[in-house]
Amino acid sequence: MKIDILAFGAHPDDVEISSGATLLKYTKEGKSIGIIDLTEGELGTRGSTEKRYEEAKKAAEFLGLEFRENLRMGDGLIEHSEENKRKIIRCIRKYQPELILANSIHDRHPDHAKGAKLVAEASFLSGLRKIETKIDGVQQKAYRPKMLLHYVQDYYLTPDVILDVSKTGKEKIELVKCYDSQFYNPQSDEPSTPISGKEFFDYLEGRMLSLGRELGVKYGEAYTIDRTLGVKDLFSLK
Repeated sequence: MKIDILAFGAHPDDVEISSGATLLKYTKEGKSIGIIDLTEGELGTRGSTEKRYEEAKKAAEFLGLEFRENLRMGDGLIEHSEENKRKIIRCIRKYQPELILANSIHDRHPDHAKGAKLVAEASFLSGLRKIETKIDGVQQKAYRPKMLLHYVQDYYLTPDVILDVSKTGKEKIELVKCYDSQFYNPQSDEPSTPISGKEFFDYLEGRMLSLGRELGVKYGEAYTIDRTLGVKDLFSLK
């Protein structure tokens, strides 16, 4: 199975919060997209593991994903190990994405940077034919995606790329609300967290508005990349 975009998140909801409008934009354009969650988010202050799976499934349906999988690496305990890199390599070789999205390279939650590093290394190693991986006893072929972008999360990082998501920015807020145990819910009696207040949705929209302003459009989502980007036409730059 070959897809257009494979998005990795250290926790269920990471992808939606930071690149939800991007994925909505491309599903509407007919691109095939899948999400791989590295952990179950089991250490989250609010909700439960079972609830997170329900929410992740709801978000997947909202997005129209081809698939969503969880590698169960252990929330808060992601290890930079050969075992975990091989898990990611198997996914990359299985789905052969043109583009990979991954966590922020530096952020408040340590799992985000750990996840970013794991995915970046696995994306490179996946292209080395002497690294052997199998699924159901079948040898996989080496494969390396064309590009890996890291979405910007809680900490503001100077972006290398801002994508115009003006048409899907508002819809992204509704997508994030699929995780009703984690975000604002007036019916909830669970402890408050930095993302559970009503104002968090204002923050999400404000971030998109701020990024969009840099392009002269309504909404934007930001990404960093560790290599030089090229364009065919300088007049296409914004």
